[in-house]
Amino acid sequence: MADEVVFPIPNLTLPQNLFILSNPLLKHLHENARKELLEGIKADQMAPYYRSITTSSPSVVPLDKQLLAAMEKENEEELKRLDERLAEAEKIEGESEISDALKARANYLTKIGDKDRSLEAQNLALEKTPGLGSRIDIVLTISRIGFFFNDNLLVTTNMSKAEKLIDEGGDWDRRNRLKVYNGVHLISTRQFKRGGELLLDALSTFTATELLSYNDFVALTVIANTLSLKRVDLKKKLISAPEVNQVLPELPVLGDLVKNLYDCHYDRFFVALATLEQTHLIPSRILSPHARFYVREMRILAYSQLLESYRSLTLESLSGAFGVSVEFVDSELSRFIANGRLHCSIDKVHGIVETTRPSLKNAQYETVVKQGDVLLNEVQRLSKVLY
Repeated sequence: MADEVVFPIPNLTLPQNLFILSNPLLKHLHENARKELLEGIKADQMAPYYRSITTSSPSVVPLDKQLLAAMEKENEEELKRLDERLAEAEKIEGESEISDALKARANYLTKIGDKDRSLEAQNLALEKTPGLGSRIDIVLTISRIGFFFNDNLLVTTNMSKAEKLIDEGGDWDRRNRLKVYNGVHLISTRQFKRGGELLLDALSTFTATELLSYNDFVALTVIANTLSLKRVDLKKKLISAPEVNQVLPELPVLGDLVKNLYDCHYDRFFVALATLEQTHLIPSRILSPHARFYVREMRILAYSQLLESYRSLTLESLSGAFGVSVEFVDSELSRFIANGRLHCSIDKVHGIVETTRPSLKNAQYETVVKQGDVLLNEVQRLSKVLY
């Protein structure tokens, strides 16, 4: 059925390649990124997008006037043909054919990267399209335009619209695709726990290849959930998941990260984390802004996992376990302890780290007091309204 076809437009690998080209620290990736970017632009005849990036980043992507002119001519001819088809449908055909013509025109403008005109055309198609499934697809396409142009407001607004439409009667496939969209968006805004949960839910039913490739989806799922899952769930939901194991041979650093954390091989885990930062975090348009945060949180997680097994241990044995110097461990633990992120203390005289586990009863008491304060405040507000 035509309604079931999900076009991978706009091509979301292109802004990723542009991001790499815009980062001088990723110079070793520039040649391949430039080649893939230009190939993608030529394949989809993306004159508006090419014009915009050569204007905003001329040092990154220099303008080829001949190429631009050829693509603009192709765009003009195709749009003329689509306009004629729409006029014909409006003149002699029914509602369904008019809707198809509007969607074809909107999708072409989306494909060539003309943001303003594509949004206008997609919203017009949304107004004129009767089928619920097709309306959901249009709203998800607008969300992808937001992802493509890094327009956070456009993404959130249209994912909320898609959620409402799906609640009205969206099918299983569209519901699962929306989970992936939401998960990717949440991770891009540093909400790793909730985003990771959504991606994990969609792991065995992933179909959103118009948003990202299967390997990239699994990588993002592993990266987000390694940070947020408890150790017992790490084994059950990631390490033993056939979908993850299928991809790990192609992405060995992810296997090293999650398995060494689970098996408590902290020295190898630190190496894998450093490798992951260079190969998956810093080069990623989604993860790059959170690279330092992620690495810091993963180190805290590993330190906490080791320390909770002991009442005390020497700085020397701790540094040996992580494969780093005593000075590095001393400096890093001191910073995390001062910020309240690790429950331990360092005895510099004897070179010992002593754990100071917070009392469970004290924690429960503090929770009751806080919740009691909230409840009392709500009761007082309600009494003012009633009396």
